[in-house]
Amino acid sequence: MFVLIAEESNFKNDKKMKTIFKQITGLIIAVLMLAPQSPAFSQTEKGYFTISGTVKEKSSQKRLEYSVIALKGSNVGTIANTNGEFSIKIKVGSNAKAVVFSHLGYSNFELPINGEDIRDVVIYLDQKSSQLDPITVLGMNGRALVEIALDKVGENYSTSKSTLSGFYRETVKKRRNYINVSEAVVEMYKTPYLEGVERDAVQIYKGRKLVSPDPKDTLMVKLLGGPNLSIYLDIIKNPDLILSKESLDMYSFSINESVTIGERAHYVVSFQPQVIMPYALYNGKLFIDKDNFTLSRAEFNLSMSDKNKATKAILKRKPFGMHFKPEGVSFLVTYRQDGDIALLHYIRSELNFKCDWKKRLFSTSYSIVSETVVTDSNPVDVKRIPSKVAFKDNHSLSDKVTNFLDKNFWEEYNIIEPDESLENAVERLRKAINKSK
Repeated sequence: MFVLIAEESNFKNDKKMKTIFKQITGLIIAVLMLAPQSPAFSQTEKGYFTISGTVKEKSSQKRLEYSVIALKGSNVGTIANTNGEFSIKIKVGSNAKAVVFSHLGYSNFELPINGEDIRDVVIYLDQKSSQLDPITVLGMNGRALVEIALDKVGENYSTSKSTLSGFYRETVKKRRNYINVSEAVVEMYKTPYLEGVERDAVQIYKGRKLVSPDPKDTLMVKLLGGPNLSIYLDIIKNPDLILSKESLDMYSFSINESVTIGERAHYVVSFQPQVIMPYALYNGKLFIDKDNFTLSRAEFNLSMSDKNKATKAILKRKPFGMHFKPEGVSFLVTYRQDGDIALLHYIRSELNFKCDWKKRLFSTSYSIVSETVVTDSNPVDVKRIPSKVAFKDNHSLSDKVTNFLDKNFWEEYNIIEPDESLENAVERLRKAINKSK
């Protein structure tokens, strides 16, 4: 298990912001161990077919990372990896007729399906410009657009409780080498969007993990929260992070050139801190649907203008003699339009930092990436996740690595396909573990 590294934060005069930073930045300071498998998920007969391949830009042949793949007419979906590769599993008898591919700034593409496997298909997307009528933004500033989006949360997001299925992955790199790979199938209980996140919960179904056996790799930051990123980084349900009325006063907003997301034109609103606070703020972009003012996407970073503030936002404690140097903390949150409402789709966080010790010449760089993709949702017969099985921020996932290389480990569950570098890392870790036994 990794050693906790932290340094006490000094938010004594602001209890609300202290709570927020514990929820959010605490999430990016950890290592995960997989929770006990639910007995309800035993081996089942194959009752699905698979569509897999690569998404590319048509003109340049460039692979398009994080493309959205969705089963038309349903809530089933996934996302492409950093190589543009994807696979989506579809239940037999679902009567699905097409899979829809979309990407920021590109036209959608529909692939007809007939209930049989389609392997190694290449999907080409065309770039699409989005020219908004300048009259629509005349006299309106960036903050006004954000406020309209917030006023319409009750119209544009779910007003009832729901259950989301998802896939969670976390990777830890030391320099260029992976030293930890953790994955899990999760279920998320979501209350209505106007109720906040206090009663939202995540449950682990099954998971697997590989950890470097080298003792020198065990000194690492310890993440708190893990799969609970899908709760705290849902910025519409958790507006205290950036979008509360009080928080908006801390930022300046400007309107950028528009883009398309899933064939829908979007305003792009940039924001950056305009005040100095005793804690680190954020900067980034918000993507707001032109027609219904849904906030569909948020890209934001923890400000690094003051490294001491950034460090206090991230760390709680650290070993004596160790120096922690944050290099960057970034987040991506996306929502997918489903009829008249938007559904949480993808959450990603990345933390880059360096650690060094007194009397050592060089520092060591680390990178932690956590991502959750929502693969299905169920607004019917929703049951709250019992507290005794809900994943809590002080939990660690138990180390269950057997069958890690079993190709059928995930059965019918949709996942984010591992990219080539991750597949190679898994093989190297497996060999290292076997050699250490």
